[in-house]
Amino acid sequence: MERPLTRLYEDDRCVFILKPPRILSVAAPGGRARAKGAPVDRRLRAEGLTALPVHRLDYETSGVLILAKDEEARTLLADLFRSRSVEKEYTALLQRRPRAPRGRLAFPILDLGATARISGAGKPALTHYEVVSMHGPCALVRANPVTGRHNQIRLHFAHIHCPLVGERKFALGRRAVVRHKRALLHAHALTLRLPWKDSRLRVEAPLARDFQNVLQKLDSQPPTVGPAPPQR
Repeated sequence: MERPLTRLYEDDRCVFILKPPRILSVAAPGGRARAKGAPVDRRLRAEGLTALPVHRLDYETSGVLILAKDEEARTLLADLFRSRSVEKEYTALLQRRPRAPRGRLAFPILDLGATARISGAGKPALTHYEVVSMHGPCALVRANPVTGRHNQIRLHFAHIHCPLVGERKFALGRRAVVRHKRALLHAHALTLRLPWKDSRLRVEAPLARDFQNVLQKLDSQPPTVGPAPPQR
C-alpha cells in the first residue's frame, strides 16, 4: 500500500503537498509513463481528496506542489503562475562550484516536448542562483527561476558545466564526480498570495531522505577542492 502524501498546507480551496521524488505530478500518456505509477492527484483521490493539478514538478524532482479543490481555484492559481506572481525557490546539488558564488543564468530554452535544449530559437529563460554551502566537491545552491521553462534549472546549470548531481538527461553520467540515481533538485518553497486570502503565504518542504543522505556522505569524506571550469 502506498504511503499517504504529506500535506504541508490545506484550506477549503487548495492543498500544498510534499511530492516525493520519482512520482508523476500529473498523468501522462504512454506505456513508459504508466510504468511510473499513479500521479499525485490519483494518490490523493485514494486518500479521499479530489484535487486538481495546478503546475508540475519533474518526475525526479521533490518538493512543494499545489493542487486546487475546484476548477475556479485552479484557474486562479494557474493565473498566478502565468503572471509570475509566485516566488519559487529550489535547492539543487551541483557537481562542482560555479565560478561566481551568485549570479543570473539567462539562456533561452527551446521546448521539444519530451525534452528541451538551450537554443537561440527558444523562449527567454532566467534563473537567479546563490551558492549556499560546499559539500566535498559539490555546491549546494539556492535557485530562483523567474520563468518556468521545461527543465529550466537542470538545463541552465548543465550549460555552465555545473550539472546537477544525478543528471543524466543533459550531462554525461560517466563524467560525474558524484553519482546518484536521480537529479538532486528540490522545490524548497513557494511564496504567493492566495486569491481568497488577505496575507502572503510561504510554504516550505524538507529535503527528501536520499538528498540528505548524499549531503551527509559528502560531509563525511575528506574535502577536495578543484578549480571550476570556465563558464560560457
